[in-house]
Amino acid sequence: MEKLTFYALSAPEKLDRIGAYLSERLIRDVSRHRYGYVCIAMEALDQLLMACHCQSINLFVESFLKMVAKLLESEKPNLQILGTNSFVKFANIEEDTPSYHRSYDFFVSRFSEMCHSSHDDLDIRTKIRMSGIKGLQGVVRKTVNDELQANIWDPQHMDKIVPSLLFNLQHVEETESRSPSPLQATEKEKESPTELAERCLRELLGRAAYGNIKNAIKPVLIHLDNHSLWEPKIFATCCFRIIMYSIQPQHSHLVIQQLLGHLDANSKSAATVRAGIVEVLSEAAVIAASGSVGPTVLEVFNTLLRQLRLSIDYALTGSYDGGAGGGTKIIKEHEERMFQEAVIKTIGSFASTLPTYQQSEVMVFIMNKVPLPSTQQPIEAGKAGENRNRLTQIMLLKSLLQVSVGFQCSNMLTALPSAFLDRLLSAALMEDAEIRLFVLEILISFIDRHGNRQKFSPISTISDISVLKLKVDKCSRQDTVFMKKHGQQLYRHIYLICKEESNVQAHYEALYSMLMLISIELANEEVMVDLIRLVLAVQEVAQINEDNLTAYNRCALFALGAAYLNLISQLTTVPTFCQHIHEVIQMRQKEAPYLLPEDVFVERPRLSKSLDRLGPEVFFWQSKISEVLGGSGYNSDRLSTPYIPQLTDEDRLSKRKSIGETISLQVEVESRNSPEREQRAPAEEITYETLKKAIADSVAVEEQERERRRQVVEKFQKAPFEEIAAHCGARATLLQSKLNQIFEITIRPPPSPSGTITAAYGQPQNHSIPVYEMKFPDLCVY
Repeated sequence: MEKLTFYALSAPEKLDRIGAYLSERLIRDVSRHRYGYVCIAMEALDQLLMACHCQSINLFVESFLKMVAKLLESEKPNLQILGTNSFVKFANIEEDTPSYHRSYDFFVSRFSEMCHSSHDDLDIRTKIRMSGIKGLQGVVRKTVNDELQANIWDPQHMDKIVPSLLFNLQHVEETESRSPSPLQATEKEKESPTELAERCLRELLGRAAYGNIKNAIKPVLIHLDNHSLWEPKIFATCCFRIIMYSIQPQHSHLVIQQLLGHLDANSKSAATVRAGIVEVLSEAAVIAASGSVGPTVLEVFNTLLRQLRLSIDYALTGSYDGGAGGGTKIIKEHEERMFQEAVIKTIGSFASTLPTYQQSEVMVFIMNKVPLPSTQQPIEAGKAGENRNRLTQIMLLKSLLQVSVGFQCSNMLTALPSAFLDRLLSAALMEDAEIRLFVLEILISFIDRHGNRQKFSPISTISDISVLKLKVDKCSRQDTVFMKKHGQQLYRHIYLICKEESNVQAHYEALYSMLMLISIELANEEVMVDLIRLVLAVQEVAQINEDNLTAYNRCALFALGAAYLNLISQLTTVPTFCQHIHEVIQMRQKEAPYLLPEDVFVERPRLSKSLDRLGPEVFFWQSKISEVLGGSGYNSDRLSTPYIPQLTDEDRLSKRKSIGETISLQVEVESRNSPEREQRAPAEEITYETLKKAIADSVAVEEQERERRRQVVEKFQKAPFEEIAAHCGARATLLQSKLNQIFEITIRPPPSPSGTITAAYGQPQNHSIPVYEMKFPDLCVY
């Protein structure tokens, strides 16, 4: 061997003839079953290969690969393993010159086949499979960095390599886990095909460039589909964890996009399969956060929301093609619900990986998808349409809540832009109690920036709030601007939600948290005053009970007011205010404990039917609070003015409000004078005739206006040009004369300091003043 090596190194041009001779001998020995000579020939080739790293190695490699191929074709496992080991040694040699004509197709196919070996003997099967994995690893190492050789990333190769590795990852041999000692177990583990396949897969993905990721991931998805591996989802999650950690971080979004595309392709698959894909997507998104989630962030959410909507449709219609029960597969509603929960969780985990500005965009995007009873987005009619809308609203608001929980933004103006807040609050006026609760929870998660929410539960009239350890910061300038802009809107919605009869304990707890968080996070002196007025107005709603609320609703509103005023009085630290609140609470404890949260917000609330016969001592009086706070520098005029919500078009657009309710509310607002009046001014009586007339009048006015517009349009379309010109000219002349009159008035000089200069007839005399010195009233300056 030494002589042969010396000869080959001395005369490299002879290498190809040496290789050809050895190859011929080996092929002959294999066919004659002379395996001792086969081993000798192979060893000789290996040693020559390792020694001769010169340019002429290319000539020798052809013979070498022919011999390895011959061994791999053999049915003897030992020969296959021998051939593989030689190939791996060759793969680790870095060649100086590329080969243009070498093909590895046979090796990819054969090694992949070995990976799937099903030999009867377990040890031999394991060895063959490991040889196959090592061989694939060798092919990848040999070809991946050399662009002139066979492109290993072509789908024809990837479709063999990747499933072979996944097959070995998936099948952990049962007997491998049984071992007599921990030491042997560790050694065994090192040798297991699973470990080796994982290492090979990681190496393969780590070398993948931007353009090759797709070809590497597609076979994974197909393998998981073919073997139904999405449903238990453990293996699928494990695979994608390996993928996400192995590829270069900047390519993460490509994997996410492929998963989304696969989810779309499986739109009509079973809910369990879709749920598996979505959960894998969720895991992948969290890992991708360290790299880049990619440029098409909204496309991700668009796909997820589209799947959510499809799932709602499937659950309602009972089939995948929209027909009533006509689908080939039976749809189980609980599985669809599980899928919907998985999508919502994924939306949350995905959003948590994004920067703040993108989270804001995502929330606006989701909110714009919520179907609301407004002119811009018509609601589907009919029973099925109502169900679909309601489910869609709930699912999208749940998704929004998931995103808002992980959202941290110090500036409320950027966190809640006007368009977003308007749509969110219009959902708060809907009939559905669940939807209202979601809206409150979303608002709370935005406002609670210091984690105070949990400290308000359960609601109670605590005598010393220092035990709550609240984190209170001074209201920033941006927060003040936010409350100036949106404060009245928030108060109005809180007031209207309080009046809902379908409220349960969760609603009152959310309303209480909302009031307290605004007081802690966003309140200056003016906001405090407004909140106190709002709570007193809510107390009056329960006291007068024009909306015919139940005893529980009324007691809950009284209790809510007591709990809030108790905490706010201690936050303002005005002793006389605290004293008044404390006195009323003590009086309620003696006379009417059912007006306090400790008796109302429990599992079995203790209520009273005689709420209309309560004495004045158990109520908080606006005049008294105005007096005590006015003495401490608060705006007593504003405090003594009762809170009246502003009416907007939103009431008419929300399903909850009818025209009759709106009119009666306006009448109530106009007739209200003071919160503690003993005798109320009689409200205008509203009858069926009044309502009929109001509707008829408004319809008649609309008809007239429509007719007038039609005539104007018709005139400009059909009248001759001269007539239109004359008409417009007359109007222009009229306008010009009016303008002349205005200028005449404005151009007169101001009175002179020494007195007005008058002309012969006693009129002030006009002087010619240059235009730039004229003083115009503000209204005339544009």
